[in-house]
Amino acid sequence: MSARFIGGKVLGSLATLLFVVCFNFFLFRVVETDPVANLYRGHNLTQTQRAKLTEEFGLDKSTGAQFTSYLKQTATLNLGRSYTTNQPVWDEIKDKAGPTIALVGVSAVLSAVFGIMLGVVAAWRRRTKADYSITGFTMATYSMPEFWLGMILLTVFAVALGWFPVGGIEDPSSTATGLAKLPDQAQHMFLPALTLTLAYLGEYAIVMRSSLLETMREDYLVLARAKGLRDVLVRNRHAVPNALLPVVALMAINFGLVLSGAIAIEAIFSWPGLGLATYEALKGPDLPMLQGMFLVFSAAVIFFNLIADLLYGYLDPRVRPS
Repeated sequence: MSARFIGGKVLGSLATLLFVVCFNFFLFRVVETDPVANLYRGHNLTQTQRAKLTEEFGLDKSTGAQFTSYLKQTATLNLGRSYTTNQPVWDEIKDKAGPTIALVGVSAVLSAVFGIMLGVVAAWRRRTKADYSITGFTMATYSMPEFWLGMILLTVFAVALGWFPVGGIEDPSSTATGLAKLPDQAQHMFLPALTLTLAYLGEYAIVMRSSLLETMREDYLVLARAKGLRDVLVRNRHAVPNALLPVVALMAINFGLVLSGAIAIEAIFSWPGLGLATYEALKGPDLPMLQGMFLVFSAAVIFFNLIADLLYGYLDPRVRPS
């Protein structure tokens, strides 16, 4: 790929991120009419105390001065303090990012791997019982709302059967430390990871099936068969690698989307990550936390869209500028 192509994509992503940062400032300034009152609700503040706090928060300055200060603070990852915990928002996000990345990472890999496999089988055996069964199953899981699917799995496997924990990331009574905690955490992760995997499985299967069916009509595959190559070799060496192009780009995009879309799942399973923190902040409302989450989620989507664009340009020279 040329430096011009990469530079153009990076500059486009930075411009989008700058727009999000600016939008983030003005959006929450419209919603949050009196930050001092929200932060110290329930306290009987005197006018002197209110004026002093207003000055400390920089709210006595003009909108332009506040915006300049906001840009400087954001550049240094100073996203304010949470109303709920009175801790820096960035520290709260760092503490809760690990569980979300683990959950989303496992789910993204599993949904992509099994979705691609099902899509390949459905396309190669099109108009058979296998194709109809796989397509019907993946369409059903893809169309289900994530929170509804999660509640069904929770009710059946955790509440009714008792096979898995109801929620959380580990047993509070456990004394295990280090790697010894992994089996317990894996058991707690199973249901939320299964929910996200099933929710995104169908998209990969549908896209892979469609892409492979289109690839199978190419002349070079007809020629490969005419040369006497076995169907397995034609599929694995020629058809599938070329059909993977849109799926690879979809994987990069979906990782950013799943990262921001796990709010309902984490809330249902009490998974202590960014999604659950966003849900708790909505109940407050903890506006500094929501503002920080919005910025982080938006940055994740922009970053993985950039990765998808660069991957697509690397894998398919036709999309690069001449």
